[in-house]
Amino acid sequence: MKTFYVTQNTNLKDFTDSVYPQGSFCFSALLRAKDIKVNGVRTSRSVPLKSGDEVVYYTNAKQEGKQSHTVIYRDANVLVADKFSGVSSEGLLCELSATGECYAVHRLDRNTQGLIVFALNRAAEEELLSAFRERRINKTYIALCKNAFKQDCATLTAYLEKDAAKGLVRVSDRCAHGAEKIVTEYCVEERLGDIARVKIRLHTGKTHQIRAHLAFCGCPVLGDEKYGDGALNAKYGARRQRLIAKLVQFDTRGVLSYLNGKIFESEFNFDKQ
Repeated sequence: MKTFYVTQNTNLKDFTDSVYPQGSFCFSALLRAKDIKVNGVRTSRSVPLKSGDEVVYYTNAKQEGKQSHTVIYRDANVLVADKFSGVSSEGLLCELSATGECYAVHRLDRNTQGLIVFALNRAAEEELLSAFRERRINKTYIALCKNAFKQDCATLTAYLEKDAAKGLVRVSDRCAHGAEKIVTEYCVEERLGDIARVKIRLHTGKTHQIRAHLAFCGCPVLGDEKYGDGALNAKYGARRQRLIAKLVQFDTRGVLSYLNGKIFESEFNFDKQ
């Protein structure tokens, strides 16, 4: 059994995703069994929640023991975790914070798996936030995409505009009002019929950039249900994007200067999906 308290208006599904990864994994099963109570009342649906509400999850030991991540590296200042697909960055932060001081310095989409970095004290947080803001932390992703790449390697430039109401972004060749420039570098590592394995490096880091930019170019990430190719996803039975944050290289200073030049690699690979 796990108990949480709501701090802002939301709904049960989104709240669960943001605070309890293990509850998120089995959310549908918990609803079917009415194993969630909101303010003492069992529920079978994702009800609205308001600040101050109490939510109790009657998860069993097996459900509570399901992993949300593995630890790639940890010291007194920094934690590099390998996040599982289906776990939100916010939910993982909440889980880690329950055992000690922990601060978010960047995020991954819920269904993107791989490396995510957390600071374990305020001094490390300050340096990591600066490093990410100044593009001193280099991240490399790998993805399976629709094989429609005209070139094996290219650096793509476009403009991205957020649609907050729909939780989406739009990409265009033209700089419209409110749009931000995005730069995405890719290299096709292997062509596998109608899909390709691709290495990706971001020169800018905007919301849904990889997924939306590649879709705009006609090469959506396999399994992406927001920007992807529905027929291709159905062919491969892919319901989550095949996107891994594979490498993180540190260019750090001050309290984290000892990590300068360090490279960490995710243990996730597509042959282990």
